[in-house]
Amino acid sequence: MVCCMGICLKGHDILMATMLNGAAIMDGALLLIASNESCPQPQTSELLAAVEIMKLKHIIILQNKIDLIQESVAINQHESIQMFIKGTIADGTSLVPISAQLKYNIDVVCEYIVKKIPIPVRDFVSTPKMIVIRSFDVNKPGAEVEEIKGGVAGGSILRGVLRVGQKIEVQPGITTKDESGGIKCTPIFSRIVSLFAEKNELQFAVPGGLIGVGTTIDPTLTRADRLVGQVLGEVGELPDVFVELQVNFFLLRRLLGVRTKGTEKQGKVSKLTKSEVLMLNIGSMSTGACVIAVKNDLAKLQLTTPVCTSKEEKVALSRRVEKHWRLIGWGKIQAGAVIEIPQAV
Repeated sequence: MVCCMGICLKGHDILMATMLNGAAIMDGALLLIASNESCPQPQTSELLAAVEIMKLKHIIILQNKIDLIQESVAINQHESIQMFIKGTIADGTSLVPISAQLKYNIDVVCEYIVKKIPIPVRDFVSTPKMIVIRSFDVNKPGAEVEEIKGGVAGGSILRGVLRVGQKIEVQPGITTKDESGGIKCTPIFSRIVSLFAEKNELQFAVPGGLIGVGTTIDPTLTRADRLVGQVLGEVGELPDVFVELQVNFFLLRRLLGVRTKGTEKQGKVSKLTKSEVLMLNIGSMSTGACVIAVKNDLAKLQLTTPVCTSKEEKVALSRRVEKHWRLIGWGKIQAGAVIEIPQAV
C-alpha cells in the first residue's frame, strides 16, 4: 500500500505544522493548485520546500477547478506551473488537470498514484515502531463503567509488525515536572486489544497505510489527539527521549510565502539568534524550542516538550513571522540531552 498526502495550495499557512506532521508518514504527495487563481500563491514555495525537507520524492500536481475557466486560461496557468516547478523537487513531475467537483480525470489521478508512486521496501523484521498522528476516546457520553473501552491511537507503522494481544509502550508518555522544576516523563504501558484499517478488523498490522490501534490506555489520555507526536512500539525497544537537541541546520535563503513591504521580493531569512523561540517538527511532533547556543551551522536547542526520536532524524525549523509560523530551514539531529525513562516492572 502507498500512503499519499493531499496538499491544498490555497494560502492555508496556519496548517503548515499539520502538513509537516502528516508528511512524516507519507510516501508521496498530491499538490493541489486552483486553476482560477494565479500561480504560485504565497505558500506554494513554502509547501514545496517542506515536502523536500520531509524527503517526499514522489509528487503529482493536480490543476483543479478547470471547469471554472476557459481552455486558454488553463493552458496559460499550466505553463506558469511548469515554469515555477523548474529546478525544484517537483521538476519533471506529472501535472494532471482535474475537476474534483465534477470528478473529471479522477480516474487518471488514481492511475498515476498506482503507476508513478512506487511501493517502498517495508521492514517487517525489526521491532515495531509507530508514530501517532491521531488519538481518540471512542466512548459515548454516559457509557456505563463496564462498557468503557480503552483509548485508540491512529498512525502509520514505520517498521515491524503489531499484533493483537501484544504488550506495547508509548513514549514520551505523561510529562510532568518534579519538585526542582525538571521535566519527568512516565511512559504509558498497555496492550493491543484491536487493530483496524478503515473498518477492517485485523489480527496483525504491517507498515504502509493508516492503522487504528485499540489499547487498554485510559481514554482520558487519548482524548482530543492528546497522544499526537508520541511513539508507540514494543516495550523497551523505543528510541531515546530528548529534552535538548544539538542540530546541524541549513537555513533557506529567502523567507518563503512572505513578501517584503512595498516590494514583491521575498524577505531574507536572518540567522538564528540566542534565546529566540522556534517551532520544530520532528516526525509527528510539533514542539517549541529555545535556542541556547549557535556556532556556525550547529545549534543547541532546549525543547519545551520532550521528544522520542533518534540521531540523524530530520527536523523542520519554523520561525514566528507576522503572527504565523514560517518555514525557515531544516536540520539533522547530531546529539542531545536524554531524559531517563522508568522501565516496565
